[in-house]
Amino acid sequence: MSKMDFSAFDNAQSVRPSILGDIANDKRGYGDGSSKATVQPKQMVFYEGDPADYVYEVASGTVKLYKLLSDGRRQITGFFYPGDLIGVGLYDEHTHSAEAVTEVHLRKYSRTRLQEAMSQNPVIGRQIFGLAADELAAAQEQLLLLGRKSPVEKVASFLLKLSERNCDRGEAPTPIYLPMARSDIADYLGLTTETVSRTFSRLRRERAIRLLENHLVELLDMDRLESYADGEEFEVESGYLRTAA
Repeated sequence: MSKMDFSAFDNAQSVRPSILGDIANDKRGYGDGSSKATVQPKQMVFYEGDPADYVYEVASGTVKLYKLLSDGRRQITGFFYPGDLIGVGLYDEHTHSAEAVTEVHLRKYSRTRLQEAMSQNPVIGRQIFGLAADELAAAQEQLLLLGRKSPVEKVASFLLKLSERNCDRGEAPTPIYLPMARSDIADYLGLTTETVSRTFSRLRRERAIRLLENHLVELLDMDRLESYADGEEFEVESGYLRTAA
């Protein structure tokens, strides 16, 4: 694991309050002064195969989770944002690698102590099971994206999913925050970087989206994006029209 900075966390701006406040604030048991860390962009939080001794809560920033395939390709399986837990699982070793996309502030919890907290506090248990259910739903959504959808459907679905996440957090549906590189989006959607860039350019030309500063994307035409995500529109490929399927 890359060395984590435990000094920068408390000085950081826009750190999201812990979703597990009872644990984070318990100096005697579930959390302590070393449970906070800062990870710089492109640094690792953990590697696939590392002991899964801790669960990490994203307080600010974005983390990507990925697996390296046998042929050397990388498959990103998820992006994690403030309020998400990383490393919740049943195995003794991490099954994926986690890398910071931006500067990330994390809260680190011992899995043993977290299990104790869940057994003692049903509210914490429900929170964690709810987050695990959300992670499973996200994995199922990604399988749908990888297996059934064309490039424009994949990108539109991805953008709408992030908009939906905004709403779930009580924020406006647009703009959405895309701090990751186009290559990261490609590795998540099962596309090439060039295809992702062409699809973004197409959506921008059609005034479905607008690229703003600071990695923000404004969704200008939700109806069009939803139609693309549902496969109801025509798309232009190789100079001819075909119905998206």
